[in-house]
Amino acid sequence: MGHADRRGRRETEQSPQGSRKPTETVTSSLDTKVLDDGVQRLRRRASTWAALPLDERIELAERTLVGVRAVADAQVATACQHKGLDGDREAGEEYLGGPVVVARNLRLLIGTLREIRQKGAPHLPKGTVRVRDDGQVVVRVLPSDSFERLLYPGFCAEVWMDPVVTPSTLPEEMAGFYRGSRAGGKVVVVLGGGNVASICAQDVLYKLFVEGHVCLLKLHPVNEYLEPFLAQAFSELIEAGFLQIVRGGRELGAYLCSHPGVDQVHMTGSDKTHDAIVYGLGAEGHARKLRDDPISRKPFSAELGNVSPVIVVPGRWGRRALRFQAESIATQITNNCGFNCNAARVLVTSAQWSQREALLAELKAVLHRVPTRQAYYPGAAERHARFVAAHPRALQIGQAGNGRLPWTLITGIDSGQHDEICFREEAFCGVLAETNMAASSPMSFLERAVAFCNQTLWGTLSASIVVDPVTARRMRQPLDLAVAKLRYGTVAINHWPAVGYGFGCTTWGAFPGHTRSDIQSGTGVVHNARMFDRPQKSVVKGPFWLPIKLPWFATHHQQQSVARQMVRMEADPRLWLLPGIFSAALRG
Repeated sequence: MGHADRRGRRETEQSPQGSRKPTETVTSSLDTKVLDDGVQRLRRRASTWAALPLDERIELAERTLVGVRAVADAQVATACQHKGLDGDREAGEEYLGGPVVVARNLRLLIGTLREIRQKGAPHLPKGTVRVRDDGQVVVRVLPSDSFERLLYPGFCAEVWMDPVVTPSTLPEEMAGFYRGSRAGGKVVVVLGGGNVASICAQDVLYKLFVEGHVCLLKLHPVNEYLEPFLAQAFSELIEAGFLQIVRGGRELGAYLCSHPGVDQVHMTGSDKTHDAIVYGLGAEGHARKLRDDPISRKPFSAELGNVSPVIVVPGRWGRRALRFQAESIATQITNNCGFNCNAARVLVTSAQWSQREALLAELKAVLHRVPTRQAYYPGAAERHARFVAAHPRALQIGQAGNGRLPWTLITGIDSGQHDEICFREEAFCGVLAETNMAASSPMSFLERAVAFCNQTLWGTLSASIVVDPVTARRMRQPLDLAVAKLRYGTVAINHWPAVGYGFGCTTWGAFPGHTRSDIQSGTGVVHNARMFDRPQKSVVKGPFWLPIKLPWFATHHQQQSVARQMVRMEADPRLWLLPGIFSAALRG
Protein backbone atom coordinates (compact mmCIF):
# COMPACT_ATOMS: atom_id res chain seq x y z
CA MET A 1 0.00 0.00 0.00
CA GLY A 2 1.20 3.51 -0.76
CA HIS A 3 2.04 5.44 2.38
CA ALA A 4 2.59 9.15 2.01
CA ASP A 5 2.76 12.02 4.46
CA ARG A 6 -0.80 12.48 5.66
CA ARG A 7 -2.03 15.88 6.65
CA GLY A 8 -5.08 18.06 6.33
CA ARG A 9 -4.10 21.68 6.08
CA ARG A 10 -4.12 24.78 3.92
CA GLU A 11 -1.18 24.76 1.59
CA THR A 12 0.30 27.45 -0.64
CA GLU A 13 1.32 26.59 -4.20
CA GLN A 14 3.57 28.74 -6.35
CA SER A 15 2.03 29.36 -9.77
CA PRO A 16 4.11 29.64 -12.94
CA GLN A 17 3.28 33.37 -13.01
CA GLY A 18 4.64 33.88 -9.52
CA SER A 19 1.31 34.56 -7.77
CA ARG A 20 0.52 32.62 -4.65
CA LYS A 21 -2.91 31.14 -4.12
CA PRO A 22 -4.00 29.18 -1.05
CA THR A 23 -5.53 25.81 -1.75
CA GLU A 24 -6.80 23.06 0.49
CA THR A 25 -5.60 19.56 -0.29
CA VAL A 26 -5.57 16.31 1.61
CA THR A 27 -2.58 14.00 1.18
CA SER A 28 -2.16 10.84 3.12
CA SER A 29 -1.38 7.35 4.16
CA LEU A 30 -4.31 6.09 6.23
CA ASP A 31 -5.22 8.73 8.77
CA THR A 32 -8.89 7.78 8.94
CA LYS A 33 -9.92 10.83 10.96
CA VAL A 34 -8.69 13.21 8.27
CA LEU A 35 -10.40 11.09 5.61
CA ASP A 36 -13.62 11.01 7.63
CA ASP A 37 -13.49 14.78 8.08
CA GLY A 38 -12.97 15.22 4.34
CA VAL A 39 -15.94 13.03 3.47
CA GLN A 40 -18.13 14.83 6.00
CA ARG A 41 -17.17 18.21 4.59
CA LEU A 42 -18.21 17.04 1.15
CA ARG A 43 -21.48 15.72 2.53
CA ARG A 44 -22.24 19.10 4.09
CA ARG A 45 -21.59 20.83 0.76
CA ALA A 46 -23.24 18.30 -1.58
CA SER A 47 -26.73 19.79 -1.48
CA THR A 48 -25.29 23.30 -1.87
CA TRP A 49 -23.46 22.22 -5.01
CA ALA A 50 -26.55 20.55 -6.44
CA ALA A 51 -28.60 23.72 -5.90
CA LEU A 52 -25.89 26.19 -6.94
CA PRO A 53 -27.20 28.81 -9.40
CA LEU A 54 -25.93 28.42 -12.95
CA ASP A 55 -24.16 31.77 -12.89
CA GLU A 56 -22.02 30.66 -9.95
CA ARG A 57 -21.43 27.21 -11.46
CA ILE A 58 -20.27 28.76 -14.73
CA GLU A 59 -18.00 31.19 -12.89
CA LEU A 60 -16.33 28.33 -11.00
CA ALA A 61 -15.79 26.46 -14.27
CA GLU A 62 -14.32 29.55 -15.92
CA ARG A 63 -11.87 30.08 -13.05
CA THR A 64 -10.89 26.43 -13.22
CA LEU A 65 -10.17 26.81 -16.94
CA VAL A 66 -7.86 29.72 -16.17
CA GLY A 67 -6.15 27.53 -13.58
CA VAL A 68 -5.65 24.62 -16.00
CA ARG A 69 -3.95 26.91 -18.46
CA ALA A 70 -1.80 28.54 -15.74
CA VAL A 71 -0.26 25.28 -14.53
CA ALA A 72 0.15 23.64 -17.96
CA ASP A 73 3.86 24.21 -18.51
CA ALA A 74 4.96 23.29 -14.99
CA GLN A 75 2.71 20.23 -14.96
CA VAL A 76 4.12 18.94 -18.26
CA ALA A 77 7.69 19.51 -17.14
CA THR A 78 7.07 17.54 -13.95
CA ALA A 79 5.35 14.72 -15.83
CA CYS A 80 8.33 14.45 -18.19
CA GLN A 81 10.67 14.10 -15.21
CA HIS A 82 8.61 11.34 -13.65
CA LYS A 83 8.12 9.45 -16.91
CA GLY A 84 11.74 9.79 -18.03
CA LEU A 85 10.84 11.81 -21.12
CA ASP A 86 13.05 14.20 -23.04
CA GLY A 87 11.38 17.50 -22.21
CA ASP A 88 12.58 19.11 -25.44
CA ARG A 89 11.59 16.30 -27.80
CA GLU A 90 8.85 14.25 -26.13
CA ALA A 91 6.83 16.73 -24.07
CA GLY A 92 4.28 17.27 -26.83
CA GLU A 93 2.26 14.19 -26.01
CA GLU A 94 2.10 15.27 -22.33
CA TYR A 95 0.52 18.56 -23.43
CA LEU A 96 -1.89 16.79 -25.77
CA GLY A 97 -2.82 14.13 -23.21
CA GLY A 98 -3.02 16.62 -20.37
CA PRO A 99 -3.85 20.34 -20.40
CA VAL A 100 -4.96 20.50 -24.05
CA VAL A 101 -7.85 18.05 -23.67
CA VAL A 102 -8.75 19.24 -20.13
CA ALA A 103 -8.93 22.85 -21.33
CA ARG A 104 -11.06 21.81 -24.30
CA ASN A 105 -13.40 19.73 -22.17
CA LEU A 106 -13.88 22.58 -19.69
CA ARG A 107 -14.51 25.13 -22.43
CA LEU A 108 -17.13 22.91 -24.05
CA LEU A 109 -18.82 22.25 -20.70
CA ILE A 110 -18.94 26.00 -20.08
CA GLY A 111 -20.55 26.48 -23.49
CA THR A 112 -23.22 23.90 -22.70
CA LEU A 113 -23.88 25.45 -19.28
CA ARG A 114 -24.35 28.84 -20.91
CA GLU A 115 -26.87 27.34 -23.34
CA ILE A 116 -28.77 25.83 -20.41
CA ARG A 117 -28.77 29.23 -18.68
CA GLN A 118 -30.04 30.95 -21.81
CA LYS A 119 -32.43 28.36 -23.26
CA GLY A 120 -33.09 25.89 -20.44
CA ALA A 121 -31.36 23.02 -22.26
CA PRO A 122 -28.34 22.28 -24.48
CA HIS A 123 -28.86 23.61 -27.98
CA LEU A 124 -29.04 21.24 -30.97
CA PRO A 125 -28.31 23.30 -34.10
CA LYS A 126 -30.38 22.64 -37.18
CA GLY A 127 -29.00 19.82 -39.31
CA THR A 128 -27.01 18.13 -36.57
CA VAL A 129 -29.60 15.42 -35.79
CA ARG A 130 -30.25 12.55 -38.18
CA VAL A 131 -31.96 9.18 -38.03
CA ARG A 132 -30.34 6.05 -39.43
CA ASP A 133 -32.37 3.62 -41.53
CA ASP A 134 -32.88 1.40 -38.50
CA GLY A 135 -34.31 4.33 -36.51
CA GLN A 136 -31.25 5.07 -34.35
CA VAL A 137 -30.83 8.75 -33.56
CA VAL A 138 -27.42 10.28 -34.30
CA VAL A 139 -26.18 13.75 -33.33
CA ARG A 140 -23.21 15.41 -35.04
CA VAL A 141 -21.12 17.14 -32.37
CA LEU A 142 -18.05 18.11 -34.42
CA PRO A 143 -17.38 20.36 -36.24
CA SER A 144 -19.56 22.76 -34.31
CA ASP A 145 -18.10 26.06 -35.56
CA SER A 146 -15.57 27.61 -37.92
CA PHE A 147 -12.69 27.13 -35.47
CA GLU A 148 -13.20 23.38 -35.41
CA ARG A 149 -13.48 23.25 -39.19
CA LEU A 150 -10.10 24.97 -39.42
CA LEU A 151 -8.41 23.10 -36.56
CA TYR A 152 -9.66 19.63 -37.50
CA PRO A 153 -10.08 19.72 -41.29
CA GLY A 154 -11.93 16.72 -42.67
CA PHE A 155 -12.86 15.36 -39.23
CA CYS A 156 -16.35 14.86 -37.92
CA ALA A 157 -17.72 13.22 -34.80
CA GLU A 158 -21.16 11.87 -33.88
CA VAL A 159 -22.82 10.51 -30.79
CA TRP A 160 -25.18 7.62 -31.49
CA MET A 161 -28.03 7.30 -29.02
CA ASP A 162 -29.49 4.32 -27.27
CA PRO A 163 -32.11 2.83 -29.63
CA VAL A 164 -34.91 3.78 -27.21
CA VAL A 165 -34.26 7.48 -27.94
CA THR A 166 -36.33 9.07 -30.70
CA PRO A 167 -36.01 12.49 -32.34
CA SER A 168 -38.95 13.74 -30.31
CA THR A 169 -37.61 12.43 -26.99
CA LEU A 170 -33.95 13.43 -27.58
CA PRO A 171 -34.32 16.89 -25.92
CA GLU A 172 -35.68 15.12 -22.84
CA GLU A 173 -32.61 12.87 -22.79
CA MET A 174 -30.05 15.65 -22.35
CA ALA A 175 -28.70 17.35 -19.23
CA GLY A 176 -30.90 15.28 -16.93
CA PHE A 177 -29.42 16.79 -13.79
CA TYR A 178 -30.30 20.30 -14.93
CA ARG A 179 -33.81 19.28 -16.01
CA GLY A 180 -34.42 17.67 -12.62
CA SER A 181 -34.87 14.14 -13.98
CA ARG A 182 -31.57 12.91 -12.52
CA ALA A 183 -30.65 13.59 -8.92
CA GLY A 184 -27.35 15.20 -8.01
CA GLY A 185 -25.94 16.02 -4.63
CA LYS A 186 -24.12 12.73 -4.00
CA VAL A 187 -20.60 12.19 -2.66
CA VAL A 188 -18.52 10.38 -5.30
CA VAL A 189 -15.07 8.86 -4.84
CA VAL A 190 -13.08 9.12 -8.08
CA LEU A 191 -10.16 6.69 -8.32
CA GLY A 192 -7.90 8.37 -10.86
CA GLY A 193 -5.99 6.58 -13.60
CA GLY A 194 -2.22 6.54 -13.25
CA ASN A 195 -1.18 6.76 -16.90
CA VAL A 196 -2.57 9.91 -18.54
CA ALA A 197 -2.70 13.28 -16.79
CA SER A 198 -6.10 14.32 -18.13
CA ILE A 199 -8.03 11.27 -16.91
CA CYS A 200 -8.64 12.22 -13.30
CA ALA A 201 -9.32 15.88 -14.11
CA GLN A 202 -11.94 15.04 -16.74
CA ASP A 203 -13.56 12.36 -14.58
CA VAL A 204 -13.97 14.92 -11.78
CA LEU A 205 -15.35 17.52 -14.21
CA TYR A 206 -17.96 15.06 -15.45
CA LYS A 207 -19.15 14.10 -11.99
CA LEU A 208 -19.27 17.75 -10.89
CA PHE A 209 -20.70 19.58 -13.89
CA VAL A 210 -22.70 16.94 -15.77
CA GLU A 211 -24.01 14.75 -12.94
CA GLY A 212 -24.08 17.37 -10.18
CA HIS A 213 -22.11 15.50 -7.50
CA VAL A 214 -19.27 16.54 -5.22
CA CYS A 215 -16.04 14.56 -5.51
CA LEU A 216 -13.23 13.09 -3.50
CA LEU A 217 -10.43 12.39 -5.95
CA LYS A 218 -7.86 9.76 -4.99
CA LEU A 219 -4.81 10.08 -7.17
CA HIS A 220 -3.06 6.96 -8.40
CA PRO A 221 0.36 6.41 -6.77
CA VAL A 222 2.01 6.41 -10.21
CA ASN A 223 1.07 10.02 -10.96
CA GLU A 224 0.35 11.57 -7.60
CA TYR A 225 2.92 14.19 -8.63
CA LEU A 226 -0.08 15.86 -10.29
CA GLU A 227 -1.43 16.87 -6.88
CA PRO A 228 -0.05 20.42 -6.60
CA PHE A 229 -1.11 21.26 -10.16
CA LEU A 230 -4.63 19.92 -9.73
CA ALA A 231 -4.84 21.64 -6.35
CA GLN A 232 -4.01 24.98 -7.97
CA ALA A 233 -6.11 24.54 -11.10
CA PHE A 234 -9.16 23.35 -9.12
CA SER A 235 -8.54 25.60 -6.11
CA GLU A 236 -11.86 27.45 -6.33
CA LEU A 237 -13.81 24.19 -6.20
CA ILE A 238 -11.63 22.85 -3.39
CA GLU A 239 -11.96 25.99 -1.27
CA ALA A 240 -15.73 26.00 -1.74
CA GLY A 241 -15.88 22.44 -0.35
CA PHE A 242 -17.03 20.74 -3.55
CA LEU A 243 -13.82 18.78 -4.21
CA GLN A 244 -11.17 17.07 -2.09
CA ILE A 245 -7.93 15.52 -3.34
CA VAL A 246 -6.13 12.68 -1.57
CA ARG A 247 -3.23 10.47 -2.44
CA GLY A 248 -2.28 7.04 -1.21
CA GLY A 249 -2.41 3.39 -2.10
CA ARG A 250 -4.85 0.50 -2.24
CA GLU A 251 -5.67 0.54 1.47
CA LEU A 252 -6.72 4.17 1.34
CA GLY A 253 -8.82 3.57 -1.77
CA ALA A 254 -10.53 0.57 -0.21
CA TYR A 255 -11.35 2.58 2.91
CA LEU A 256 -12.93 5.37 0.90
CA CYS A 257 -14.90 3.04 -1.38
CA SER A 258 -16.47 1.34 1.65
CA HIS A 259 -16.99 4.56 3.61
CA PRO A 260 -20.62 4.99 4.73
CA GLY A 261 -20.47 8.66 3.79
CA VAL A 262 -19.61 7.87 0.16
CA ASP A 263 -22.56 7.31 -2.18
CA GLN A 264 -20.91 6.35 -5.47
CA VAL A 265 -17.57 5.26 -6.92
CA HIS A 266 -16.00 6.00 -10.29
CA MET A 267 -12.67 4.59 -11.38
CA THR A 268 -10.28 4.37 -14.30
CA GLY A 269 -8.02 1.34 -14.16
CA SER A 270 -8.22 -2.42 -14.58
CA ASP A 271 -11.08 -4.87 -14.30
CA LYS A 272 -9.07 -6.65 -11.59
CA THR A 273 -9.07 -3.52 -9.44
CA HIS A 274 -12.80 -3.19 -10.00
CA ASP A 275 -13.41 -6.78 -8.91
CA ALA A 276 -11.21 -6.36 -5.83
CA ILE A 277 -13.27 -3.34 -4.73
CA VAL A 278 -16.64 -4.87 -5.51
CA TYR A 279 -16.04 -8.49 -4.45
CA GLY A 280 -12.86 -8.50 -2.36
CA LEU A 281 -9.50 -10.21 -2.77
CA GLY A 282 -8.29 -13.80 -2.99
CA ALA A 283 -10.32 -16.97 -3.04
CA GLU A 284 -13.20 -15.41 -1.14
CA GLY A 285 -13.40 -12.55 -3.62
CA HIS A 286 -13.35 -14.99 -6.53
CA ALA A 287 -16.16 -17.03 -4.95
CA ARG A 288 -18.20 -13.87 -4.35
CA LYS A 289 -17.79 -12.89 -7.98
CA LEU A 290 -18.93 -16.30 -9.20
CA ARG A 291 -22.16 -15.99 -7.21
CA ASP A 292 -22.36 -12.20 -7.75
CA ASP A 293 -22.37 -11.44 -4.04
CA PRO A 294 -20.60 -8.07 -3.75
CA ILE A 295 -19.14 -6.66 -0.56
CA SER A 296 -20.03 -3.22 -1.91
CA ARG A 297 -23.35 -2.38 -3.54
CA LYS A 298 -22.62 1.29 -4.15
CA PRO A 299 -23.40 2.56 -7.66
CA PHE A 300 -20.22 2.12 -9.67
CA SER A 301 -19.05 3.61 -12.97
CA ALA A 302 -15.73 2.71 -14.56
CA GLU A 303 -13.45 2.82 -17.60
CA LEU A 304 -11.31 -0.30 -17.54
CA GLY A 305 -9.34 -0.78 -20.72
CA ASN A 306 -9.60 -2.86 -23.85
CA VAL A 307 -7.85 -5.05 -26.40
CA SER A 308 -8.30 -2.42 -29.09
CA PRO A 309 -8.60 -3.65 -32.69
CA VAL A 310 -7.57 -1.86 -35.88
CA ILE A 311 -9.51 -3.34 -38.80
CA VAL A 312 -7.70 -2.74 -42.10
CA VAL A 313 -10.11 -3.05 -45.04
CA PRO A 314 -8.27 -4.21 -48.19
CA GLY A 315 -8.03 -1.73 -51.04
CA ARG A 316 -5.53 -0.10 -53.38
CA TRP A 317 -3.34 2.24 -51.32
CA GLY A 318 -0.75 4.64 -52.63
CA ARG A 319 2.73 4.90 -51.14
CA ARG A 320 1.92 8.06 -49.16
CA ALA A 321 -1.24 6.49 -47.76
CA LEU A 322 0.69 3.42 -46.62
CA ARG A 323 3.22 5.62 -44.85
CA PHE A 324 0.52 7.82 -43.27
CA GLN A 325 -1.42 4.87 -41.87
CA ALA A 326 1.79 3.16 -40.69
CA GLU A 327 2.66 6.32 -38.74
CA SER A 328 -0.85 6.42 -37.32
CA ILE A 329 -0.72 2.78 -36.15
CA ALA A 330 2.81 3.19 -34.78
CA THR A 331 1.64 6.19 -32.77
CA GLN A 332 -1.12 4.09 -31.25
CA ILE A 333 1.50 1.63 -29.98
CA THR A 334 4.21 4.03 -28.85
CA ASN A 335 2.34 7.01 -27.40
CA ASN A 336 2.87 7.12 -23.62
CA CYS A 337 5.10 4.05 -24.01
CA GLY A 338 2.01 1.98 -24.83
CA PHE A 339 0.38 2.66 -21.45
CA ASN A 340 -2.98 3.70 -22.90
CA CYS A 341 -6.29 1.89 -22.61
CA ASN A 342 -7.04 2.79 -26.24
CA ALA A 343 -3.66 1.75 -27.66
CA ALA A 344 -3.78 -0.43 -30.77
CA ARG A 345 -3.47 -4.06 -29.65
CA VAL A 346 -4.65 -6.22 -32.57
CA LEU A 347 -4.23 -5.37 -36.25
CA VAL A 348 -6.87 -7.26 -38.26
CA THR A 349 -5.94 -7.72 -41.92
CA SER A 350 -7.10 -9.69 -44.94
CA ALA A 351 -4.99 -12.70 -45.93
CA GLN A 352 -5.83 -11.95 -49.58
CA TRP A 353 -4.80 -8.29 -49.46
CA SER A 354 -1.84 -7.77 -51.79
CA GLN A 355 -0.53 -4.85 -49.72
CA ARG A 356 -0.58 -6.53 -46.31
CA GLU A 357 3.17 -7.10 -46.31
CA ALA A 358 3.80 -3.56 -47.55
CA LEU A 359 1.84 -2.08 -44.65
CA LEU A 360 3.69 -4.27 -42.14
CA ALA A 361 7.01 -3.24 -43.68
CA GLU A 362 6.13 0.44 -43.39
CA LEU A 363 4.99 -0.10 -39.80
CA LYS A 364 8.29 -1.76 -38.88
CA ALA A 365 10.22 1.07 -40.52
CA VAL A 366 8.33 3.67 -38.49
CA LEU A 367 8.85 1.76 -35.23
CA HIS A 368 12.58 1.71 -35.91
CA ARG A 369 12.49 5.53 -36.04
CA VAL A 370 10.63 6.01 -32.75
CA PRO A 371 12.94 5.86 -29.70
CA THR A 372 11.92 3.50 -26.92
CA ARG A 373 10.87 4.98 -23.57
CA GLN A 374 11.26 4.34 -19.89
CA ALA A 375 8.60 1.74 -19.02
CA TYR A 376 7.44 3.72 -16.00
CA TYR A 377 4.17 1.88 -15.33
CA PRO A 378 4.40 -0.93 -12.75
CA GLY A 379 4.41 -4.50 -14.07
CA ALA A 380 5.22 -3.55 -17.67
CA ALA A 381 8.32 -5.76 -17.92
CA GLU A 382 6.46 -8.77 -16.56
CA ARG A 383 3.53 -8.24 -18.95
CA HIS A 384 5.87 -7.82 -21.89
CA ALA A 385 7.73 -11.01 -20.94
CA ARG A 386 4.47 -13.01 -20.86
CA PHE A 387 3.57 -11.98 -24.39
CA VAL A 388 7.06 -12.69 -25.73
CA ALA A 389 7.13 -16.06 -23.96
CA ALA A 390 3.87 -16.96 -25.72
CA HIS A 391 5.34 -15.75 -29.05
CA PRO A 392 9.14 -16.22 -28.98
CA ARG A 393 9.40 -15.19 -32.66
CA ALA A 394 7.97 -11.76 -31.93
CA LEU A 395 9.86 -8.94 -33.61
CA GLN A 396 11.40 -6.65 -30.98
CA ILE A 397 12.46 -3.22 -32.20
CA GLY A 398 14.55 -0.55 -30.57
CA GLN A 399 16.75 -0.10 -27.53
CA ALA A 400 15.94 -2.32 -24.53
CA GLY A 401 17.35 -2.56 -21.03
CA ASN A 402 17.87 0.03 -18.29
CA GLY A 403 14.14 0.29 -17.80
CA ARG A 404 13.27 0.41 -21.50
CA LEU A 405 11.17 -2.12 -23.38
CA PRO A 406 11.35 -2.69 -27.15
CA TRP A 407 8.40 -2.04 -29.42
CA THR A 408 7.10 -5.53 -30.12
CA LEU A 409 5.22 -6.77 -33.18
CA ILE A 410 3.66 -10.27 -33.31
CA THR A 411 2.37 -11.18 -36.78
CA GLY A 412 0.37 -13.99 -38.34
CA ILE A 413 -1.65 -15.07 -35.29
CA ASP A 414 -4.46 -17.51 -36.06
CA SER A 415 -7.74 -15.64 -35.60
CA GLY A 416 -9.42 -18.91 -34.61
CA GLN A 417 -7.37 -19.21 -31.39
CA HIS A 418 -9.95 -17.79 -29.02
CA ASP A 419 -7.77 -18.30 -25.94
CA GLU A 420 -4.81 -16.45 -27.50
CA ILE A 421 -3.17 -14.11 -24.96
CA CYS A 422 -3.07 -11.25 -27.47
CA PHE A 423 -6.85 -11.52 -27.88
CA ARG A 424 -7.85 -12.02 -24.24
CA GLU A 425 -5.40 -9.87 -22.26
CA GLU A 426 -4.54 -6.19 -22.52
CA ALA A 427 -0.75 -5.95 -22.87
CA PHE A 428 -0.60 -2.38 -21.52
CA CYS A 429 2.85 -1.80 -22.99
CA GLY A 430 4.27 -1.41 -26.51
CA VAL A 431 3.01 -4.72 -27.93
CA LEU A 432 0.91 -5.04 -31.12
CA ALA A 433 -0.39 -8.31 -32.56
CA GLU A 434 -1.51 -8.91 -36.14
CA THR A 435 -4.00 -11.50 -37.32
CA ASN A 436 -5.23 -12.06 -40.86
CA MET A 437 -8.26 -13.88 -42.14
CA ALA A 438 -9.36 -15.24 -45.48
CA ALA A 439 -12.11 -13.37 -47.29
CA SER A 440 -13.29 -13.29 -50.89
CA SER A 441 -13.98 -9.54 -50.94
CA PRO A 442 -13.54 -6.40 -48.83
CA MET A 443 -17.20 -6.67 -47.89
CA SER A 444 -16.92 -10.24 -46.63
CA PHE A 445 -13.66 -9.40 -44.84
CA LEU A 446 -15.26 -6.51 -42.99
CA GLU A 447 -18.17 -8.70 -41.94
CA ARG A 448 -15.80 -11.40 -40.63
CA ALA A 449 -13.55 -8.85 -38.90
CA VAL A 450 -16.45 -7.24 -37.05
CA ALA A 451 -17.67 -10.64 -35.83
CA PHE A 452 -14.13 -11.53 -34.71
CA CYS A 453 -13.75 -8.30 -32.73
CA ASN A 454 -17.15 -8.62 -31.08
CA GLN A 455 -16.85 -12.30 -30.24
CA THR A 456 -13.15 -12.91 -29.57
CA LEU A 457 -11.39 -9.77 -28.36
CA TRP A 458 -11.67 -8.72 -24.73
CA GLY A 459 -13.30 -5.40 -23.94
CA THR A 460 -15.58 -2.90 -25.66
CA LEU A 461 -13.91 0.48 -25.15
CA SER A 462 -12.63 1.46 -28.60
CA ALA A 463 -12.00 0.16 -32.10
CA SER A 464 -11.02 1.58 -35.47
CA ILE A 465 -11.56 0.82 -39.14
CA VAL A 466 -9.09 1.91 -41.82
CA VAL A 467 -10.61 2.12 -45.28
CA ASP A 468 -9.59 4.04 -48.40
CA PRO A 469 -12.19 6.42 -49.90
CA VAL A 470 -12.73 4.43 -53.11
CA THR A 471 -13.49 1.23 -51.19
CA ALA A 472 -15.60 3.21 -48.70
CA ARG A 473 -17.78 4.62 -51.48
CA ARG A 474 -18.25 1.18 -53.06
CA MET A 475 -19.42 -0.33 -49.78
CA ARG A 476 -21.09 2.63 -48.12
CA GLN A 477 -23.97 0.63 -46.63
CA PRO A 478 -21.87 -2.35 -45.46
CA LEU A 479 -19.43 0.09 -43.83
CA ASP A 480 -22.23 1.88 -42.02
CA LEU A 481 -23.62 -1.47 -40.90
CA ALA A 482 -20.17 -2.54 -39.65
CA VAL A 483 -19.88 0.61 -37.54
CA ALA A 484 -23.35 -0.04 -36.15
CA LYS A 485 -22.55 -3.67 -35.32
CA LEU A 486 -19.23 -2.99 -33.58
CA ARG A 487 -19.94 -3.22 -29.87
CA TYR A 488 -17.48 -0.54 -28.80
CA GLY A 489 -18.01 2.75 -26.99
CA THR A 490 -15.93 4.63 -29.57
CA VAL A 491 -15.45 3.64 -33.21
CA ALA A 492 -12.97 5.65 -35.27
CA ILE A 493 -12.69 5.61 -39.04
CA ASN A 494 -9.10 5.97 -40.35
CA HIS A 495 -7.71 7.33 -37.08
CA TRP A 496 -6.80 6.48 -33.51
CA PRO A 497 -9.88 6.33 -31.23
CA ALA A 498 -7.93 8.55 -28.82
CA VAL A 499 -9.08 11.40 -31.07
CA GLY A 500 -12.55 10.71 -29.69
CA TYR A 501 -11.14 10.73 -26.17
CA GLY A 502 -9.68 14.17 -26.79
CA PHE A 503 -12.62 15.80 -28.55
CA GLY A 504 -14.62 15.97 -25.30
CA CYS A 505 -17.90 16.63 -27.12
CA THR A 506 -18.02 12.87 -27.69
CA THR A 507 -18.62 10.26 -25.02
CA TRP A 508 -15.88 8.05 -23.60
CA GLY A 509 -16.58 4.67 -22.04
CA ALA A 510 -17.48 1.07 -22.73
CA PHE A 511 -20.31 -0.07 -24.95
CA PRO A 512 -23.41 -0.32 -22.73
CA GLY A 513 -24.48 -3.62 -21.20
CA HIS A 514 -21.64 -4.95 -19.05
CA THR A 515 -22.73 -6.50 -15.80
CA ARG A 516 -21.08 -6.20 -12.40
CA SER A 517 -19.73 -9.75 -12.58
CA ASP A 518 -18.50 -9.37 -16.20
CA ILE A 519 -17.37 -5.76 -16.16
CA GLN A 520 -14.76 -5.91 -19.00
CA SER A 521 -14.29 -2.28 -20.16
CA GLY A 522 -16.62 -0.85 -17.55
CA THR A 523 -19.91 0.96 -17.34
CA GLY A 524 -21.05 4.55 -17.83
CA VAL A 525 -19.40 7.39 -19.76
CA VAL A 526 -17.38 10.54 -19.11
CA HIS A 527 -16.43 13.64 -21.19
CA ASN A 528 -19.78 14.03 -23.04
CA ALA A 529 -19.80 17.83 -22.91
CA ARG A 530 -23.16 17.96 -24.70
CA MET A 531 -24.62 16.04 -21.74
CA PHE A 532 -26.48 13.23 -23.51
CA ASP A 533 -28.24 11.04 -20.95
CA ARG A 534 -28.57 7.90 -23.09
CA PRO A 535 -25.61 7.60 -25.45
CA GLN A 536 -24.69 4.25 -26.99
CA LYS A 537 -21.42 5.04 -28.76
CA SER A 538 -19.41 7.77 -30.40
CA VAL A 539 -18.18 7.60 -33.99
CA VAL A 540 -15.23 9.67 -35.22
CA LYS A 541 -14.33 9.97 -38.90
CA GLY A 542 -11.33 11.55 -40.59
CA PRO A 543 -9.39 11.62 -43.86
CA PHE A 544 -7.77 8.37 -45.03
CA TRP A 545 -4.51 10.26 -45.43
CA LEU A 546 -3.27 13.82 -45.40
CA PRO A 547 -0.21 15.37 -47.06
CA ILE A 548 1.08 16.47 -43.63
CA LYS A 549 1.79 14.62 -40.41
CA LEU A 550 -0.85 15.07 -37.77
CA PRO A 551 0.46 16.76 -34.62
CA TRP A 552 -0.17 13.73 -32.42
CA PHE A 553 1.89 11.40 -34.63
CA ALA A 554 4.93 10.05 -32.80
CA THR A 555 7.08 11.12 -35.76
CA HIS A 556 5.98 14.79 -35.71
CA HIS A 557 9.08 16.93 -35.04
CA GLN A 558 7.17 20.05 -33.92
CA GLN A 559 4.69 18.32 -31.66
CA GLN A 560 5.61 20.29 -28.55
CA SER A 561 5.36 23.64 -30.33
CA VAL A 562 1.91 22.77 -31.72
CA ALA A 563 0.67 21.33 -28.43
CA ARG A 564 1.74 24.30 -26.28
CA GLN A 565 -0.14 26.65 -28.60
CA MET A 566 -3.15 24.31 -28.59
CA VAL A 567 -3.52 24.78 -24.81
CA ARG A 568 -4.11 28.48 -25.42
CA MET A 569 -6.36 27.87 -28.42
CA GLU A 570 -8.57 25.32 -26.68
CA ALA A 571 -8.87 27.49 -23.58
CA ASP A 572 -9.80 30.61 -25.55
CA PRO A 573 -10.14 30.22 -29.35
CA ARG A 574 -8.88 33.19 -31.33
CA LEU A 575 -8.36 33.40 -35.10
CA TRP A 576 -5.01 35.16 -34.72
CA LEU A 577 -3.62 32.07 -32.94
CA LEU A 578 -4.17 29.83 -35.97
CA PRO A 579 -1.19 30.88 -38.15
CA GLY A 580 1.31 29.91 -35.45
CA ILE A 581 -0.34 26.52 -34.94
CA PHE A 582 -0.51 25.81 -38.68
CA SER A 583 3.09 26.90 -39.22
CA ALA A 584 4.40 24.54 -36.53
CA ALA A 585 2.12 21.72 -37.72
CA LEU A 586 3.37 22.02 -41.31
CA ARG A 587 6.99 21.83 -40.18
CA GLY A 588 6.41 18.42 -38.56
